[in-house]
Amino acid sequence: MAESNPLLAVRSPSARAPGMLSYQHEYHAGNHADVLKHSVLALLIEALQRKPAALRVLDSHAGSGGYDLEGPLPQRGREFASGVLRVLHAADPPAPLRRYLGAVHAHNDAGTFRYYPGSPQLALGLLRPQDHLELFELHPQALQGLRERFGRETRVHIHRRDGYEGLVAVLPPKERRGLVLIDPSYERKDEFARVVETVAQAFKRWRNGVYVVWYPLIRHAGAQMLVDRFQKLALPRLFQVELEVAAHDAPGLRGSGLMIANLPYEVDAALNELLPWLHAHLAIDGAGHWRARWLSDD
Repeated sequence: MAESNPLLAVRSPSARAPGMLSYQHEYHAGNHADVLKHSVLALLIEALQRKPAALRVLDSHAGSGGYDLEGPLPQRGREFASGVLRVLHAADPPAPLRRYLGAVHAHNDAGTFRYYPGSPQLALGLLRPQDHLELFELHPQALQGLRERFGRETRVHIHRRDGYEGLVAVLPPKERRGLVLIDPSYERKDEFARVVETVAQAFKRWRNGVYVVWYPLIRHAGAQMLVDRFQKLALPRLFQVELEVAAHDAPGLRGSGLMIANLPYEVDAALNELLPWLHAHLAIDGAGHWRARWLSDD
């Protein structure tokens, strides 16, 4: 097994299944990385839905789908308190954030906040009757959560399958348009390279898809390697966003980024409005930085 990366992620105390990694996102639900990833995901789905034709969203590392923030794992670090709670309590959310906020509020009673939607739950809440969602997951507990939440939903297709291999295998979908989210835990050293290889293979099969790859900003060269290799793929309309909320030399997860290929038109303006606002509300004493820039424009 490859060595583990020094992510901030607290490892699950539960036993590993053979060949499985131990990461559980419940510890980190609603943190600053989730806010960035999910607010951008909501923007992209909204942009794709400007046209009436059906679309398909594919999530390579789906997790359990949604999270009870009063549970023991989210309460251990309460990372949501310095993430989504700050955003929810802000008085001046910009327009590009409103669909994400609406999706979060939709899973909670008025005036309360207990449940945080993971990317599958958030995406499904934004999809139209003609749209579909493909979810890949291997972690037994997460897979059980997906089946409990979405097992009777005909628009959701759940796969007990490695997300990298499974994603490439099901492409292209019957829909011409859609989005691929690749959001691993990066517990393995080779995972940064495997993400890039998967996108390269997937793009050959489905050139119309919007590809979104999340990556952590940590004390590891993997993030820069990922960005460099992405640029060498020469993907069309390649855009990068980063949100760093702690000092560059801070331990653990100081921020995260997204590489987006085939960025829909006009979303770049929304991202340039969203990122400085997120940094202003999530950064610790103004530390870190934000970035929203084109890496290619063809």
